[in-house]
This record gives sequence, structure tokens and C-alpha cells, in this order.
Amino acid sequence: MSTPSHVLVAGASAAGLATAEALRRKGYTGELTLLGDEPHVPYDRPPLSKQVLAGAWQPDRAHLRTREVLDALDARFVLGDAAVSLDTANRTIHTASGRALRADAIVLATGVRPRTLPGQENLRGVHVLRSLDDALALRADLLRARRLLVVGDGVLGAEIAATARGLGVEVILAGPQSAPLATQLGPLASGLLAELHAENGVKLRLGAGVEALTADGDRVTGARLSTGEVLDAELVVVALGAVPRTDWLEDSGLVLGNGVVCDSRCRAAEGVYAAGDVARWHHERLGSLLRLENRTNATEQALAVAANLLGADQPYTPIPYFWTDQFDAKLQIHGVLTPGAEVTVVEGDPAGRRFVARYERHGKAVGVLGWNMPKQARLHRQQHLTTGGTR
Repeated sequence: MSTPSHVLVAGASAAGLATAEALRRKGYTGELTLLGDEPHVPYDRPPLSKQVLAGAWQPDRAHLRTREVLDALDARFVLGDAAVSLDTANRTIHTASGRALRADAIVLATGVRPRTLPGQENLRGVHVLRSLDDALALRADLLRARRLLVVGDGVLGAEIAATARGLGVEVILAGPQSAPLATQLGPLASGLLAELHAENGVKLRLGAGVEALTADGDRVTGARLSTGEVLDAELVVVALGAVPRTDWLEDSGLVLGNGVVCDSRCRAAEGVYAAGDVARWHHERLGSLLRLENRTNATEQALAVAANLLGADQPYTPIPYFWTDQFDAKLQIHGVLTPGAEVTVVEGDPAGRRFVARYERHGKAVGVLGWNMPKQARLHRQQHLTTGGTR
């Protein structure tokens, strides 16, 4: 494929913006269009569950770039208009407002949407947290609430629980795992997270999934667990993970399955690429399809897509990485912390909640976790993990 004269990016968040910026840095002078379903200029999502929700940041501080920097990008931003279908052969995206946007190359960066519980859309007092508007709406309710129930014991649920406790709200954290992030981190780190939350006043109701929300009329009153226990709360946040936003691509002819399925170059079809949370691509060094929902991957994959759009023809083989901040704990996770991995503390002491742990399978290091030791975790990543990335 020759250098496209017009690149259309569906998705104006971190991955979409990073793709456009990388193209310009690499000398691309063609036409650029970014299409976004939200009216906001591109903003960062990790601060939503922490700084924005806590009120430490004003909403505009989460913006990824100033208006002046966006203007200097020399790109057309079409905001507040969702993509509804893709004509792959003609590389044309149709939008909710009736636009037909055509380009020589298309980058799909539409992200994910939150999973929900049956009936929650009809109840007042039930929230999800994905967008800036979600964060502001939840914060407004938290400032008036006494008790919050967080349904979901993964990264987002645990971060919301920690932030809400910081606002003085009573918090119940419910989920099917034995401890927060147990599947992702294993028993050592997740057990310490459970202790940390309990010490800070979070009431843990773990080991049982939420079966249904309870309500009085159209107002939520809590939830019923699979054990039959009913948890009472004025507010409920549903944080049960997310689903790739691919419903609008069902008639596109692309291969869909837990995301937009791509080759090792993040290419879904001739002239069509995917980046960020929505992309499920072939990781050559891991030898499998992989989809990552984190901020780091959104940027790194965008860089790889931009390079390949301009003819680099390089596989994208990153070392997966994400972080989470909860109370006074700052965790950095490098690699793939697979269930059943053997965990060895290689520096520091878990008792002091400052340590680095190495995760191994079959004698090979597969991951590194740092707890309040970011520099040391990076050094161990460089020493133990050999699955190098492509920029």
C-alpha cells in the first residue's frame, strides 16, 4: 500500500490522537480526520477514577492537549458524532448524523464500552465510569451520598472504591474474586490489596458475584449476591469490565472476536488498521492474539500503526504494562502475570509494602510487579523480560 493521502481515525481518544500525532512527527503531510462520538476534545481516562473523581483536578486538566496544540496538528476533528457503519471496500465510515467520511486508510480506535447489569439503565443512582461525563456525574452523586456499592473487584472497581473512601463515603466492594485483582496479580499482591482496602475502611464482600440490583421504584437500593445476601447502598457503580466497541462493524466484513482481529502489523484489512482497547492483534513473540486495555498500549500501538501506515512493515511486540494507584499504593505491572505463575520477591519486603516480585512459568520470567518501587520494577523488567517492543 502506498502512502495514503487521507487517513481517517475513528476514535478521538488516546489511541486515536496518538496515531495522528505520530503520523505528523514522522513527516506525514496528507489529510487527517479524527472522528469521535463524544463532544469533548481528547482527554485522558486514567485520571477519571482518581484525580477527577476525587475533585483534585478540574475536568480540563484531563485534556490530553491544549486547543493550540490540537490546532497545530492540522487535523479535522469531527466530534460528537458516532461511527455507525464501515464500508471496508470503499474505506468509508458512515456516522450517526448522516455523514459519509471516506479516506485512503482508516484506523479503528473506538475503544470499549462498560459492561452493565440487566435493568440498570432504568434505575436512578446507578453509574458506570468510562467517560469524563460519567466521572463528573458520579462525583456529584458521591458528594451527596452516605454509602456506595462498587460492583466489580478489578482495577477500576478497586480504584473507585479507594477514591470514594477518600471522600468520606462508606464503601462496599463486591465481586467474585477472593481479593481485588486476584486473577491479574495472584494471591500475594491481591491479598495485600485486600488488607489495604480493609484498613482504609472499605467493606469487602468478595467471593460471590452480584446476581441483581435491588430497587425501590426507579431508585436503586443495593444489590443481591449469588449467596442471597442483600447489600444496601444509596449509589451503585457497576465496574464489571468492558466490551470492545465493534457492534458498528458487524456488517463491515472485518474479522471480529473480542475486538477487531488484526495481523501482527495491527492490520485488519487492506488499508484498515486498529489501535488501542479495540484492537486484538497477533503478538508474534507471544505466539497468540492479544488485546490490552490500558493507557500505555493505546499510545504504543498507535505509534506502531502510524509507522506501518507509512510503510514500516514491522510487527508490534510490546511488553504489556499497566499501573494502578490505590490509597498509598502505587503498583506497576510489566509482562503477563498468568494464573498459576510462581512468584518470588526479588527486592524489598511485602510486609513493608515496598517490594518487587518476579513471576515465572516453567522457569521463565513472564512478569514483574512493583509495589511502591517503580524504578526498581523497571530495572527488573529490563533484566528479566525479553519480549521487546517495537516502536
